[in-house]
Amino acid sequence: MDATDRQLLGLLRDNARMPVTALAKALRVSRATVQNRIAKLENEGQIVGYTVRLRPEAEAHRIRAWMTVAVEGNKAQQVLQALRGDPNVQTLHTTNGRWDIIAELRADTLEQFDRTLERIRLVDGISATETSILLSTYKL
Repeated sequence: MDATDRQLLGLLRDNARMPVTALAKALRVSRATVQNRIAKLENEGQIVGYTVRLRPEAEAHRIRAWMTVAVEGNKAQQVLQALRGDPNVQTLHTTNGRWDIIAELRADTLEQFDRTLERIRLVDGISATETSILLSTYKL
């Protein structure tokens, strides 16, 4: 991956629906070059999909939170596998430091959120968790 690929990915991160002609103009390369680079990045698995980002107000009734998770011993893969299967776990990140995993949680109601927390805390291999509900988002 070279500098042009990184610039292309940056533009696509900002707007995955940006027309190829606009991408080519921004990168100062031909339209065919952009199409070939996108195809190459997709084939190599660098680009694995495209998505829609919603404004937080679009999901006004959704409860969102970050949960930090401490894992016992070498059970990280087991815990990640269990969390991947939970419908209320949106994203998972492994980290260094005090916490081993950060999970983004989403629920429609406080009751559903509470059940999600209970379910996750029972996963074998989790030794501790700490959860913070997201109140406002200022930058997407």
